[in-house]
Amino acid sequence: MSDPRTTVIVITHNRRDELLHTLDRLAALPERPPVTVVDNASTDHTAHAVRTHHPGVTLLTPGRNLGAAGRNLAARLATTPYLAFCDDDSWWEPGSLTGAADLLQAHPRLAAVTARILVHPAPAQAPPTPAEEPSAQAPFTPAEQPPAEEPSAEGPSAEEPSAEPFEDPVVTELRHSPLPRPPWLPTPALGSFLAAATVLRTDAFRTAGGFSPRLWLGGEEELLAADLAAHGWWLTYADHLTAHHRPSPHRDTRLRRRHGIRNTLWSTWLRRSAPAALRRTAHLARTVPRDATSARAFAEAAAGICWILRERRPVPRAVEDRLRLLDTPQKTSAARRYVG
Repeated sequence: MSDPRTTVIVITHNRRDELLHTLDRLAALPERPPVTVVDNASTDHTAHAVRTHHPGVTLLTPGRNLGAAGRNLAARLATTPYLAFCDDDSWWEPGSLTGAADLLQAHPRLAAVTARILVHPAPAQAPPTPAEEPSAQAPFTPAEQPPAEEPSAEGPSAEEPSAEPFEDPVVTELRHSPLPRPPWLPTPALGSFLAAATVLRTDAFRTAGGFSPRLWLGGEEELLAADLAAHGWWLTYADHLTAHHRPSPHRDTRLRRRHGIRNTLWSTWLRRSAPAALRRTAHLARTVPRDATSARAFAEAAAGICWILRERRPVPRAVEDRLRLLDTPQKTSAARRYVG
């Protein structure tokens, strides 16, 4: 079942053990995809471990932490028509990369396919609670900020050795996306995507510019998704494909929330209409936790006003109309809330 159409790209930073587990899973896939790891300046000997245990993996060491933009570096070197992203604590179900590639190949206007997500309790740890982040790449509904609003799922107890993976609660929102879809698209249309559970068309990714280095990490998908849509591409959710996620305990939840709020504001003002941006800014101001992390996030967002105004490029009216359909579902979602 070898399928050479998709390169898997994994970004990592100081999560050696989780990364090795992910690479073991990827190496066992029947598709046998080429894998590229971008080590974002880890200090835990990640690079040495990859070279030792997975010598067939392409390893990139930029020497500094590029955040999500590390994927751009790997995408420039990819020779396959499709790119699958992974976090260092996530992996793909056997056959799902082939299924996503088949969808992309069958529909030339489709840029991205997002899979169903199963969350695995970490070994010897309780599963995520509403006070913790359940996803390193932060599952989110289309066009919503990921790390700022985390699904608040209760999962099976990790104290039981046979604890089963559970469906990420955001999947329900993806599955029932309210966006209208063109007649040729057999699956739900999305306004954004989850990087760690998505396969993208390589040329579409490159044409849209990849992930913004300004956003670094946290909600970086929303801006890229808007740019893909502005270029005429469509995004979809495929329920028959699966990505797995075993949340790493090594994370700074406050930093992720700060960046998530900041990046949501930046993405909104860069691409949405002025009325939509005002509404979303007001909603965030009303609903984020009243603490120093939120205050700092808004301050950082305000500090970018000059370059935001300079680089602001609202999406076409048709795309704005689609994104507006997501505003209410995102505000009323039971699968997410601000944490950290």
